[in-house]
Amino acid sequence: MQGVDEAVLKNIEAVRNIAEITRTSLGPNGMNKIIINHIGRQFVTSDAATIIRELEVVHPAAKILVMASQRQETEFGDATNLVLALGGELMQQAEQLLRMGLHVSEVVSGFVKAGARAQELLERLECRRLVDIRSESELTSILRTVIASKQYGNEDILTPLVARACLMVLPRNPENFSVESVRTAKIIGGALNMSTVVKGVVVMRDTEGNIKHGKAAKVAVFQGGIEAGSTETKGQVVLTNATELMNYNKTEEEDMEKVISGIAETGVKAIVCGASISEMAMHFIERYRMIAVKILSKFELRRLCKTVGATPLVRMGVPTPEELGFVDSVSVEEIGSNRVTIFDQDKEDSRVATIVLRGASVSTMEDVERSVDDAVNAVKTLAKDPRLCAGGGATEMELACQLRAFANTHSGLEQYAMIRYAEAFEIVAHILAENAGQKPKETISSLYAAHSSGQVHSGVNIEDGGVADMVDHGIFDLLASKMSAIKLATDAVATILRVDQIIMMKQAGGPVARDARTGQPR
Repeated sequence: MQGVDEAVLKNIEAVRNIAEITRTSLGPNGMNKIIINHIGRQFVTSDAATIIRELEVVHPAAKILVMASQRQETEFGDATNLVLALGGELMQQAEQLLRMGLHVSEVVSGFVKAGARAQELLERLECRRLVDIRSESELTSILRTVIASKQYGNEDILTPLVARACLMVLPRNPENFSVESVRTAKIIGGALNMSTVVKGVVVMRDTEGNIKHGKAAKVAVFQGGIEAGSTETKGQVVLTNATELMNYNKTEEEDMEKVISGIAETGVKAIVCGASISEMAMHFIERYRMIAVKILSKFELRRLCKTVGATPLVRMGVPTPEELGFVDSVSVEEIGSNRVTIFDQDKEDSRVATIVLRGASVSTMEDVERSVDDAVNAVKTLAKDPRLCAGGGATEMELACQLRAFANTHSGLEQYAMIRYAEAFEIVAHILAENAGQKPKETISSLYAAHSSGQVHSGVNIEDGGVADMVDHGIFDLLASKMSAIKLATDAVATILRVDQIIMMKQAGGPVARDARTGQPR
């Protein structure tokens, strides 16, 4: 094939290559990838969003599908692999249509019409709705599938933790739920079943002084350090005798004590700062029986302010009552071999909850953390759209059956494209069966037979093999997330297929480097 079709086929090949990287990671039995990024950091994960983020994708056509998957990750935090897998399969079907002799415009038109019909059909495939988002048992039953897709076998441990953490910070209007309200703290050592939920913030370091516990504490937060002020310019002080030296130090001590005592008089029991604490300041903080905590991350400092309701102060001074925060308890605990400071908030409208993860290695806990993030994003989606559909490839197979029937009502060459679009949905069941060690073709044939007989919720049974009712097994997918993934994949494929030429401009910059011997541009 030459000309326009040849350029389109090259784009199709690039997209298929990127989709094949992540397709083996789909589902509970998905394989892990070891990724070493440009700075030498190693990742061991089956999360498609992480894999794509750490890969350096150069081909412009492949980048379009990558951007679609990143948009899915931003909006819903899940189903990114579905965007890539479905997009890659649609491109493969498009290649076969082009080799049959169809024009690109006919393929795109058929895909777009079938995609619009798929969105209509998905609205009717709702099989359950989250009735009460504040019910821990109901929320746990739905989040099981989200966790099991990445951490198969650990869902019974992680799901209750995520559900409990989300309900701790769920606002009166659930639609205002923020994923930033649920944080994770990773502590090496122990087993995953030793993980816990804390209503508040966990700071991964000890306090600075000897005071380790405080109850019903007012909290003052400073963005900078707690130390004596210094001039902007260099100066020289000449001291002629020991008395002058004593007086000079005494003045500095008096100024520091005045500030610390003023803070203590406001009722503050805990001081948090974002930089160093001088020895003199630490001496007076200890004298006035206050807890001192140093948090170097400005993001963590901001999160703590949100939890305790404090205003971070730019410079040292006595805070006003409005600038102070409050926490029910501050304590230092030893978890594993690490000492951590816990700001525990017992009030009902606590703004931050922390899931303390335990594990044998950093890479293991990072992978668990990604699964927790997916589940928290699922809660955010459920708060806005509580509709659910059958998982395990059941919804995709039902779409394939109904879209094929829809295509048969049309005439013309677009019909071929619509049939191929329907066949592309088989890829989800194909990958699930393949990753579970089953025979994909036999599984897909069994699924077609089940759906033809009216068993619309039949999906891949990865445990016992064959076909099973996903609703009876409690396997659900978020309908809003699936609708978005299918729409993004369809739009990305339609955009890529319309590209017939890639024009690369030369890089901007200074003079062209020339070879020292020949004088020619390098």
